Amino acid sequence: MSTVALLQDLGIETTSELKQQLAPHLGQGGELRVDASEVSRIHTAAMQVLCAFVLARQQAGHTTVFDNATATFLDAARLLGVLRTLGLEATPDTTRSVENAA
Repeated sequence: MSTVALLQDLGIETTSELKQQLAPHLGQGGELRVDASEVSRIHTAAMQVLCAFVLARQQAGHTTVFDNATATFLDAARLLGVLRTLGLEATPDTTRSVENAA
């Protein structure tokens, strides 16, 4: 089992860096844990990269689990409708409304 820690700032300008960070783990067998405990800013482009990564790993038969996701991360996933895609559950904390998830 491996862990990848996400950056604090996952703005659109960091999307290429995020793709490069995740690429070595794309075909990695077994469970991959993604530590989202530091994410304080995330744009749709970064969430799209994460969704594509998780789906590609799923299609290859590999599991990806998000650990300690921040409220910002969960709010963005909820607003974009990708909680299920990322394997996250809607909880009372993720059903609240936010003014600006980014």
